[in-house]
Formats: sequence, C-alpha cells, structure tokens
Amino acid sequence: MATPLLLGCIADDFTGATDLANNLVRGGMRTVQAIGVPRAPLQGDADAVVIALKSRTVPAADAVRESLQALAWLRAQGARQIFFKCCSTFDSTPDGNIGPVAEALMDALGTDFTIATPAFPDNQRTVFQGHLFVGDMLLSDSGMRDHPLTPMTDANLGRVLQAQCRRRVGLIDWRSVAAGPQAIRQRIDALRAEGVALAIADAVSNEDLLRLGAAVADLPLLTGGSGLAIGLPANFGLSPAPAASALPPPTGAQAILSGSCSQATNRQVAAFIRAGHAAFALDPPRIAAGEDLAAEALAWAAPRLADGPVLVYSTAEPDAVHAVQDRLGVQQAGALVERTLAAVARGLVARGVGQLVIAGGETSGACVQALDVTQLRIGPQIDPGVPWCHAQGPRGGLHLVLKSGNFGGDDFFAKAALL
Repeated sequence: MATPLLLGCIADDFTGATDLANNLVRGGMRTVQAIGVPRAPLQGDADAVVIALKSRTVPAADAVRESLQALAWLRAQGARQIFFKCCSTFDSTPDGNIGPVAEALMDALGTDFTIATPAFPDNQRTVFQGHLFVGDMLLSDSGMRDHPLTPMTDANLGRVLQAQCRRRVGLIDWRSVAAGPQAIRQRIDALRAEGVALAIADAVSNEDLLRLGAAVADLPLLTGGSGLAIGLPANFGLSPAPAASALPPPTGAQAILSGSCSQATNRQVAAFIRAGHAAFALDPPRIAAGEDLAAEALAWAAPRLADGPVLVYSTAEPDAVHAVQDRLGVQQAGALVERTLAAVARGLVARGVGQLVIAGGETSGACVQALDVTQLRIGPQIDPGVPWCHAQGPRGGLHLVLKSGNFGGDDFFAKAALL
C-alpha cells in the first residue's frame, strides 16, 4: 500500500460493514470494503479499510479469533485507529460477541479504555441514559425482541455489555456529550479513575455523534454502530467529496434476495408485492425435505428478468419463523435458507443479473461468499446506512446492495431498482 491507513475497521457482519463504509465515504474517506481478512496487502491508496466478517452469531471464541486476525492485517497496513463495528441494535447474546471481541482488541492494542455506542439517529437509533431506543420505543419493545438469532429483550446497554465483559462498564451520559468534546474527555478521565474500561456513550442526534467523534480522536479503539463514523473523517483532516462515491455505470438485469425476517424487511417485501412485481417465496420445510428450491426459483426467475426486478424471499412473520425453528432448530433453519439463497445468487448472476439487492446480514454474508466477492467499492447512498457497492468482475462487474434487515423505508426495493 502506498500510504498507511488512517482508519482500520472490523465489522461483525457484511451489511454492517457496508453501512459503516457508506458513512466514511460520505465524510470524504476513500474506503475499501474487504470481504474477510485479505490474504495480501491492499493495492493502491485508501484512507480506510473495512474488513467484513461473518462473526456476529458464531461462537464467541471464533469471533475473537477472526477479529484478531483482522486487527493484525490492519495494523500491518499502518492503521492509526481501529473501529470495531457492531450492529445499531447491539445484536448479541449474554455470551457476546460484542464484549469478548472488544476486550480482545483492547488487550491486543494495549489500551485501557474504549467507548461503545450503537446510536445512528438517521436510522432512528438513539441512546439515552444508556438505553437504546428504536424510534420512540425501547429496543426491548421493538421488533428486535423477536430476532430469530439474537433476540434483544433488554434496552439497558450497560447491563447487556457488562454481562459479556470481564472489565467494568460505565456510561458517558448525554449531559457530558451535549457539553462538547472537552467535557466528554473529562468524563472519560473520571471513568478511568473509577476503574471503568468500556463506556456506553449517549447520543440522540448527529451533533452528539460529531462531538463524540472529536472527543475520541486519540483512543486506539472505538466500538459502536456506523453512526459514530460520521464524526471520524474530520479527525484526519478530511471533508465530504462527491468523487469518493463514484461507481462504474450499472449493467445487467436486476434482482432482490431477502432472507431477513425483520419488521422493516417484511414491510418492504409486502410493498414490492403490492406494487405488482414478481416475487417467489421460499418454504424452509420444503428445503429441509430435500427439495431443490434454488433450482425452482431460478427456473421461475429466468423468463422474468427482462421485465424488471424479481424478488426471491424467505421473509416471514415472527410466529411463522418460530414454528420453523421449533421444527428444524434455530441454526439449521437459518443455514438452510442461507445456502438456498446463496445458490440462487450464483444462478442469477450466471443468468445475467448485474444489479443485486440482498436484504439481511446473514443472507448477505452467505451470498457474497458464494459469489467469491473479495472487495467492494462503496458508492452512493440509497437510504441512510445503505449504499450501492461495486465488485470488479467480467461484463462490467456486479453492483450490490447489502441491506441490514432493519434498515430502509417501505419503498426501499423500489428505490434500489431505480439505479
């Protein structure tokens, strides 16, 4: 690499990585997203690299190992600061993986303090008095309480994180944040004196995130959602630049794959179908019975691709999801759908799809890996936290959208189809 990295980022899923990279690009940082830990030094110049891992729901020990491998690569590229990106709804279990990974990175970097905030006001994620809100409701009252892999039933982030950590967890409250960077640094000093090593940081507006960003410029490690990234480029003397998000022109047919069961994606699927667009529903019990639904979906899609975007989805309401999980097991049900959608992704691209929208973090990870995508350029934003991306390849490459299940308005799929 010609110049050392300014910022090295480790994301615990693929959509979150894209979300983070999007905010960095919007702040003027030349950003590359790597799918998994690169095997060789990055070629060319970049201000930031985001390494996308599929570590959010794996065993904590595996998440730690993969994250430390990513850290080693980023440090070898000269990264001046490390950002561990978790979900804006703090998706985790009592065992992790946010706490164990953050503490392992702290150990490796030799630092005694980091902040953690998943706040992203542009997507209605705010933190007040250490509690995470989704819109006007507590996280524990939102649709995240029904998440099939990481149900979030406690909105108190300090309590959630403390259950995962050996170190003491504290709070940088909104009064300190609102008072500005100097007050935030004073609060950090006070927490350190009390033996606190990780602090949840309140943020209810973008202005709060900008103040936090300025205050933590000297911390070796940051932990949080992608919202915190809006305050980081300025620390390196960078400002928004339109050229940072330029992508090659799109080619090929359009398709949408959805494996998310979030309330937001449920609404997006319903809106797409109501608008009269072609949609094919996957049935997990049929997949479990050995039926080749990938082949069936591809046969259905092939004659329709020329007429506009097609949707292949496994999205379902919580009761239906739980019924399938009870029958097949949580991990097995998810893995079956992911493998099927990954096979559909390969088949669609082989049939001329050049613009592919993928909804759901686990689904995005499975599909991108199946397509052998190793690096993405980050392009223009569609909705807050969701940009178009481009992977180099034959026939003009592949334009991709990797959408977190919780992100985007009801008309998101229609917006994406306008590229």
